[in-house]
Amino acid sequence: MAVTTDNAAPLKPLHGTPLVLLTIAVAFSTFMEVLDMTIVNVAVPHISGSLGVSASEGTWTISSYSLASAIMQPLTGWIARRFGEVRTFVTSVMLFVVFSMLCGMATSMPMLVIGRLLQGAGSGPMVALSLTLLLSSYPKERQGIALALWAMTVVVAPIFGPILGGWLTDNFSWPWIFYINLPVGIMAGVITWTLLHKRETKTFKAPIDAVGLILLVAGVGCLQFMLDNGNDHDWFASPLITTLGITALICLTFLVVWEIHAKHPVVDLTLFKQRNFTVGVISLSLGMFAFFGINVVFPLWLQTTLGYTATWAGLASAPVGVLAFLLAPILGRNMHRLDLRMVVTFAFIVFALTSYWFSTFDSAASFAALVVPRFVMGMAIPCFFIPLNQIYLSGLPASEIASASGLSNFFRTLGSSVSTAVTVTLWQHRGIYHHATLTEYVSPGQPAATQYIQQLSHTSLSASQRLGLIDQIVGREGLTLAVNDIFYLCAILFVMLIPFIWFSRPPFGSAGGAMGH
Repeated sequence: MAVTTDNAAPLKPLHGTPLVLLTIAVAFSTFMEVLDMTIVNVAVPHISGSLGVSASEGTWTISSYSLASAIMQPLTGWIARRFGEVRTFVTSVMLFVVFSMLCGMATSMPMLVIGRLLQGAGSGPMVALSLTLLLSSYPKERQGIALALWAMTVVVAPIFGPILGGWLTDNFSWPWIFYINLPVGIMAGVITWTLLHKRETKTFKAPIDAVGLILLVAGVGCLQFMLDNGNDHDWFASPLITTLGITALICLTFLVVWEIHAKHPVVDLTLFKQRNFTVGVISLSLGMFAFFGINVVFPLWLQTTLGYTATWAGLASAPVGVLAFLLAPILGRNMHRLDLRMVVTFAFIVFALTSYWFSTFDSAASFAALVVPRFVMGMAIPCFFIPLNQIYLSGLPASEIASASGLSNFFRTLGSSVSTAVTVTLWQHRGIYHHATLTEYVSPGQPAATQYIQQLSHTSLSASQRLGLIDQIVGREGLTLAVNDIFYLCAILFVMLIPFIWFSRPPFGSAGGAMGH
């Protein structure tokens, strides 16, 4: 790890077996942390039933984790400077393991929510520092590979989360979605400490920015809680959601003003003075908004409208990881030969085309037809994540990589949270709109509707059952048209992002351009 004193020569990068072991340990710890954001999703009905609460209360297990994790991510840089990057990372992994065990042992919903809050807080710095440790341990010429491997764990984990969560819940019981973290976390922590404890970064006893910390916790806390619960409370029709929104806006506005002038800011906003960091993070956040929106609505539509089980919805979503997994190492090896803006442009074009492709499906679409665009979409994933990580880190000194990674991860997580809230709400509202529009066609003046109603009259269904069936069909088609609208809007957003990425300026170099190797 590059030592930040002026007179000390930087430590040599790792090679051979130690480098392979470190890569495995760090990749698995990142995979585990990101996985835990989605693995619980499919288990919520089981958890709610087991602990005797409603399904909407069960979703607190998801929101409490993302809330605590979102607050801790921007603090990564400050914590790493105060305690050292290696020590912070290993402590974060071990806290994650301990609190995972507590979550699995929970016997009531309050106990589980507290466990998930602590688990999220403990894991906050883990993803950002995993990238920092990988980059500083790899030789300069192979940092593209390190970035590719890291990006793949972040991308593939949310795809495997629902599949693994569904399988563990169906075949064992819900606590196992937490217990599975124990062996992985312990292995990752032990290997990382063994290999890197003598390569600790220089620490600084910077005083804590108490005002900035309070504003961050209050602002992000209110924002995340609002996003997670807005849909259940009909958004700003609810005094609670309105209050949370206003509080979040005031706290985050004051946070920005305070941190710009603070002597020892808890969140380093000066990074946004770097053109490439700003362009890279905005592109990553908005791209993630559209990408995550598709990944949230697609399995929901399959399960609630087309009658897929959780496992089959997971299997229909999974092919997106195949090409991503195969192409990432190839892209990582050849990054230095490519104009990264062209690579990201290609990714946005593929995302836009596949999103538009999805917007053309009707409710009769077969499993095979749905899988093909998911498979093709996988081609864009490494071309999106890997170059953008390289772009926002380009030119930054080693001492700022942890802060930059933490801040970028925060905005990526926020993009995902906002996307979930917006796309699910928009889907439901558009579904209601299309239901009302389609109902107008179920009238005596429409020959097709009249013919279908006559066919139903020859069945054994009663009049009320026939009306119920027609309403069910109209509802299904309405929600399908609504999901088409979401995919179409995502396609437009991807196209709009293409010119924006060209505001970044080469050279992009190796990630963390000024890192001393």
